[in-house]
Amino acid sequence: MADVLRGRIRSGELRPGQRMPTQARLADEFGVERGAVRQALRILQSEYLLTNVSKGSPATVAPRLNAAVLGGPGAAPRSTTVELAPRMSAAFAAPRVKIDALCLTSVSLTLAVGEALREIHAGRTKPARVDVRVMLPSRDIPLAFPTPVHPSVDGRLQRRWLAQRNAQGQVLRHNLLALRSTHGVDVHVSFRALPFTPPVKLYLLNGREALFAYYTVRRTEAEVDSEHLEMYDAEGTRSMLFAFEQGAVAASRDTAFVEQSRLWFEALWETISSDLLLTG
Repeated sequence: MADVLRGRIRSGELRPGQRMPTQARLADEFGVERGAVRQALRILQSEYLLTNVSKGSPATVAPRLNAAVLGGPGAAPRSTTVELAPRMSAAFAAPRVKIDALCLTSVSLTLAVGEALREIHAGRTKPARVDVRVMLPSRDIPLAFPTPVHPSVDGRLQRRWLAQRNAQGQVLRHNLLALRSTHGVDVHVSFRALPFTPPVKLYLLNGREALFAYYTVRRTEAEVDSEHLEMYDAEGTRSMLFAFEQGAVAASRDTAFVEQSRLWFEALWETISSDLLLTG
């Protein structure tokens, strides 16, 4: 809910100084309890997007919204969970949507696209065509991460990662292709396999925006097959996402980064990547 409302504020649908819908109306719209509404509003208040959040009168969009608050050019990076969904929703408002992604799994992408799809199902947006291309590590390589701290551990971590890679990819593909029958959208979804573990994640939105994040590997612990295993892994949903946009304030730098990111993605897609089947 916070992601949707944040997107409406950033797009100008909810303007500075405008009163928000009542909590009761938001609860009905999103099908949640009032407590969930208040939690979402508090999140936006903590980001200085809303004022006067209380149990009484409706909150108000902050009267002064600068670029840093809105996540525009010059804004501080924010986590993938916070940043990706509203930017994805904005990208899906275009008549022709083109999304390219390179990542370890597609979990963040699947969640972010889910919000954009809800906007379509609600009738707020309707693209004519959607093209999505995703590059993920091949199942046939030893992953740099996640990997066990103690090499004697068997391949359970690799199998767990592979199951997640396949499941998230299948959900993403199914949800997107469903737009063909439900809304008549021309949808194309493709996957390719990388021969290496990517140390970074990259999202290219409509050829005009590049979102870039580092996978920061940490020593952690998780339960796998009822056993606690120590591993080196990275939490991609928490990775800080840096945004670069064509036509931004630092136009030459941002435009160059978007273009070079696009060329890098295309080079990997056309050369050393291979067909990827989302199977066991």
